Amino acid sequence: MNLTLHQRYMAAAVALALFLIVHFLGPVLTPFVVSMVLAYLGDPLTDWLEARGLSRTLSVITVFVLIFSFVFGMLLIVIPTLAHQIKTVIDLLPQFEVWFETNLLPYLQKYISVDGSLVNLAELSKKMSGQWQQAGGFLASIGVSVTKSSMALMGVVANLLLVPVVAFYLLRDWDRMMADLGMLLPRNVEPVAVGLLKECDEVLGAFFKGQLMVMVALGAIYSLGLGLIGLQFAILIGMMAGLASIIPYMGFVLGFAAALIVAMFQFDSYTGIATVVAVFMVGQALEGWVLTPLLVGDKIGLHPVAVIFALMAGGQLFGFIGLLIALPMAAVIMVFLRHLNRNYKASDLYTAGAEEV
Repeated sequence: MNLTLHQRYMAAAVALALFLIVHFLGPVLTPFVVSMVLAYLGDPLTDWLEARGLSRTLSVITVFVLIFSFVFGMLLIVIPTLAHQIKTVIDLLPQFEVWFETNLLPYLQKYISVDGSLVNLAELSKKMSGQWQQAGGFLASIGVSVTKSSMALMGVVANLLLVPVVAFYLLRDWDRMMADLGMLLPRNVEPVAVGLLKECDEVLGAFFKGQLMVMVALGAIYSLGLGLIGLQFAILIGMMAGLASIIPYMGFVLGFAAALIVAMFQFDSYTGIATVVAVFMVGQALEGWVLTPLLVGDKIGLHPVAVIFALMAGGQLFGFIGLLIALPMAAVIMVFLRHLNRNYKASDLYTAGAEEV
């Protein structure tokens, strides 16, 4: 890609402008970023319906209804159950402390020096219960204050309505907008730029349509499996494992450790522990042999360390909006780094060094 000096200055200016916009307008951009993600996810299905004879608008309405029905249905089912299980965990912390001191602590003290007073789950339970009640009171006070302020109420309602409205228009005009953006590219760099954008689209598709689906599938598999064997807090542990699986193997490690501790506390025999092991072995096998190859493939190419760094850097630089865009941006950066690597190895700088050796 041969850029003129003027084009390089323009590219740098655009990149700087985007950085400043995201940095200073992060809270404002959040609903637009969410809408863009929804439009990007819904575009392939919309194109498929359009190819089957439906109009673009009718295709968008169909996809729109499917997406939001799924999202709201999951929220209505999962959130109340998670809240109940979190409250139950807090209430059972004193019993966990008794179990720890009776069963696990004597075993640990045979090999290492462990002070039992360091584990005070009863006190932790009191503090967390207080925080939980304060959180509920805080949310209630927010609701009261919002209803008292017409401007605040209008702002909340506007933000809630903004996402579906913006997502609808973005999805309806997605193909035309992409074509218009392509026409804005300088003609001398258009072929290479289009190739890079297609590669970025494959990577982002693998992430949004693949990795996120893997996370949801793993959360459902672990929750269902642990629920079938009668483990307490099955949904809470399963959802935690699914969310943590955005970092390779992290979901398996955290979920398995939490489920194993609960199983040791709940079951009196090794059979219950064995069934927990079986659930996570099945989940790991499905992830490695079915879900990841089928839904993600090898297009993302982000090392686990790069995933952790991207999430931390995005949160540090841009807050919540940074967490939303961290991994997609990291995946796109990896595409450009691979392109630079190919150009470097094809350049005289690299081959001349090889000839000298």
